[in-house]
Amino acid sequence: MNKKYMAEPYRIKMVESIRQTTKEERITLLKNAGYNPFSLRSDDVYIDLLTDSGTGAMSQEQWGAMMIGDEAYAGSRSFYRLESVVKNITGYKYFMPVHQGRGAEQVFLPQLVTHKGMYYLSNIHFDTTRAHVELAGARALDCVTECCYDLKNYHPFKGNFDLELLEKTILEKGKENICGIIMTITNNSAGGQPVSMENMREVHKIAKKYGIMNIIDGARYAENSFFIKEREKGYQDKDIIDIARETYSYADALLMSAKKDGLVNMGGIIAIRDDKCLFDKCRTRAVAYEGFPTYGGLNGRDMDALAVGLMEALDENYLRHRIDQVRYLGDRLMEAGIPIQYPVGGHAVFVDCKALAPQIPYDQFPSLAVTNALYVEAGVRAVEIGSLLLGRDPDTNKNIEAKLELMRLTIPRRVYTYNHLDVVADAMIHVFEHRHELKGYAFDYESPILRHFTSTFKPL
Repeated sequence: MNKKYMAEPYRIKMVESIRQTTKEERITLLKNAGYNPFSLRSDDVYIDLLTDSGTGAMSQEQWGAMMIGDEAYAGSRSFYRLESVVKNITGYKYFMPVHQGRGAEQVFLPQLVTHKGMYYLSNIHFDTTRAHVELAGARALDCVTECCYDLKNYHPFKGNFDLELLEKTILEKGKENICGIIMTITNNSAGGQPVSMENMREVHKIAKKYGIMNIIDGARYAENSFFIKEREKGYQDKDIIDIARETYSYADALLMSAKKDGLVNMGGIIAIRDDKCLFDKCRTRAVAYEGFPTYGGLNGRDMDALAVGLMEALDENYLRHRIDQVRYLGDRLMEAGIPIQYPVGGHAVFVDCKALAPQIPYDQFPSLAVTNALYVEAGVRAVEIGSLLLGRDPDTNKNIEAKLELMRLTIPRRVYTYNHLDVVADAMIHVFEHRHELKGYAFDYESPILRHFTSTFKPL
């Protein structure tokens, strides 16, 4: 292994066997799954890079913490331990757990939709966020910096808001029609790209100027903090936790899928700086949708594991290895000439499928074609992040063409080794060498909401 990539800062104590299949088997398995990788059984996947959400490995300290979980329905000790950690990191006054990120979205986002014709603005809304915005009766508009669409050239913070576009959109739509500004860190749909502290500070100023609530989607806030330490002037000597605390100082609320930088398999967070009225509304809705406010759809043992995981995710050695694993895979693909979002982000390598398979139109889903070819080649499951995920226009019902047609190779935390990533790279290089043979897909069944999860397809 090249010495410029950090070795695993842990020892492996327990292993899970994985099964290899033949190419002939995988062709049949994919067909039976309706050519949708989400419908494959995990037993039929050799290396699973579908998502980093809830797929990581917990530490011995987390497993130990689970043994002291208090399963009381109300007032659990586990809740208060988790609350203390969340408040320590964010500085916010109010906190409640939820079962995962979309639980936070369905509880929180409708509270700010007060009339028809309202909008949420984001650097880029991810799929569940966009869906919950629309289910709440609002529209999702993206105001990401233009450089995120330049996949070839380096920029340290391609996840940033375009500040001029953000303010222009507020003025065009009217500040009274803006529900909130959602700062997604890192910016998943832009390729896991980080947001600079300077950008967060300026977005916060704009939000305050127009009296708009500023919300952080903090699923990968620890990875974003590491990038700030590594790339932004003035932060090289700061501790990761202090960077995280400054991050949250530039927002009014936090929504978090804790299945990423919480290092747990299930869990989510709503935290609100000081708006008790908003917190009370969220708490009331949470009782109906998530559970009593001191468990929020989680077991006590889950909350204890999360309390430990939130702190472990801020460890610089863990983060450096985490980012290095992603960088290693990205470097291997770039050396082979495969187009990717450069530089690589914090949790995944994003392959540019529009450049890789230009013969496939956007509404025949080139990223799905590349994803399925990778599974057939080596049993590696990835995920489409493009026009399929983006969905249809709510007004015209036409397929929306994504500006970025990406395949996401998402690396679970503390799960795979560099040798596993070599398998992925070798298989992707083979797909790249045969890219002219790729063909698109049409719907066999199209799900009306979050269609990429459960739709089925037929090859063209």
